[in-house]
Amino acid sequence: MSEASKLRVYGAVVISMIFWAFSFIWFKVANETLKPITIVFLRLVLAVIMLFTYLSLKKKFQKIRKEHRRLFLLLALFEPFLYFLGESNGLTYVTSTTGSVIISTIPVIAAIGARFVFREKLRTLNYAGIMLSFIGIIIFVINPGGSLSFNIKGLLLLGLAVVSAVGYNLVLSTLVGSYGSVFIVFVQNVIGAVLFLPVFLVTDLGTFIHSSYTLKTFVPVIELAFFASCGAFILFAFSVRHMGISKANAFTNCIPVFTAIFSFIILHEKLTFQNIAGMAIVITGIFLSQANRKKEDIDDALALTGKTA
Repeated sequence: MSEASKLRVYGAVVISMIFWAFSFIWFKVANETLKPITIVFLRLVLAVIMLFTYLSLKKKFQKIRKEHRRLFLLLALFEPFLYFLGESNGLTYVTSTTGSVIISTIPVIAAIGARFVFREKLRTLNYAGIMLSFIGIIIFVINPGGSLSFNIKGLLLLGLAVVSAVGYNLVLSTLVGSYGSVFIVFVQNVIGAVLFLPVFLVTDLGTFIHSSYTLKTFVPVIELAFFASCGAFILFAFSVRHMGISKANAFTNCIPVFTAIFSFIILHEKLTFQNIAGMAIVITGIFLSQANRKKEDIDDALALTGKTA
């Protein structure tokens, strides 16, 4: 690979991480005027339109096998449906930085799930990384006085997102070898939008219709759909093809760092030394938990988990 090609590949993966880091901030901004379900539904609809356009131009549509239809339905139920219910509502109770730190543990929990379901063997170093990540989270969310630094409801809702992502990972592992990654994301977002439609109609439609909005209101939703749901994923998929899954996935550990920096600058969120230390421990643990792991099909699924929507 030439130096110019390397620059494009590494530039693509870094930009995708920045987009995903910004997704937590864009949601917080959108949530100032729009309800969580409204944000998610509009984001999915826009993402479906954009991904449909991309797949049409690239001519990468595929026929879904009959035996895989139920798997795709279950896939979308886990993510984006349950995942977004947990993440979007959880982010209304915590800072964007805290949310990104909790969500960043998905590969760790997914590794545990793969251990039990696929009998994937983990090394002692991987187990140490898993424990270290949990210790880092505790340090991050506990105040010096011993109390939680955010609403427990936020933690539980984000926990739902993490568990949903693990379920998604386990289902996805049976599909990654049969379909293109962008096509998988398109199908699950289509089903996700259908699942969210009745929820939106029942809970948010009245408020949405009777509220006044400006174009500025929808800018963060458009940013979420275009940059996080579409652009970041396509750039990440491009990077995976050229540098491999393991190397590309290592960059995802930078998402909480980018989120913390951008949140500090844009949202003026406070960061204490304890927060920074806890975040550093979480990221170190994630690196260790993924070190020298095998089974490329499981890693393919992990590359998508928690990023696809």
